[in-house]
Amino acid sequence: MGTSTRLSRDGARLRKLALSYPEAHEDMPWGHHAIKVKGKSFVFLAADGETFSLSAKLPSSAGVAVKLPFASPTEYGLGKSGWVTARFPRKARVPMELLQLWIDESYRAIAPKRLVARLPAE
Repeated sequence: MGTSTRLSRDGARLRKLALSYPEAHEDMPWGHHAIKVKGKSFVFLAADGETFSLSAKLPSSAGVAVKLPFASPTEYGLGKSGWVTARFPRKARVPMELLQLWIDESYRAIAPKRLVARLPAE
């Protein structure tokens, strides 16, 4: 990993949270952090010299989320299926509580029901 692609402190905290979900694991395709459950990604985290981004599948809240100034439908056609990407300047304060909710919603949308059943109620 190059120095410019290291996640910010907030990004690293969000990565740690995503990896704390049942059976979550990480792959690093294209230099991005893909947090997966049962081989399916539920969060993508990326950073470069200027920006930090998080993408998550938001079947319930995507319509509201994309109205936020820092959010947009995810590229590569993923936006059509409810994926939303939040982008922030590297030094910006990140809305941690909101992004934690996004990670939770995305995991619940993608993980098998038996794993979701292990989580506390929403």
